[in-house]
Amino acid sequence: MEHNQNYYDDRKYCESCNAYVHYLMSIDHSFCVECGSTVRLFSKDDWQAFNEELKQRRPKGGRPRKNGRGKESA
Repeated sequence: MEHNQNYYDDRKYCESCNAYVHYLMSIDHSFCVECGSTVRLFSKDDWQAFNEELKQRRPKGGRPRKNGRGKESA
């Protein structure tokens, strides 16, 4: 799962080939150059790992506490 800036090195995941492959892009889908199947950005395992990493990076929920709660203001 690497991020490439070069179009010629870019790859997507093909389930039929079970690998990250070069692809041809159309308006709606991208297709594997090896077998012609539709490709995805990530494999299922890499997608789950990506989502788990995002969950760990998210801040914990809830509002921050107000300082001085219960004290009277002037």
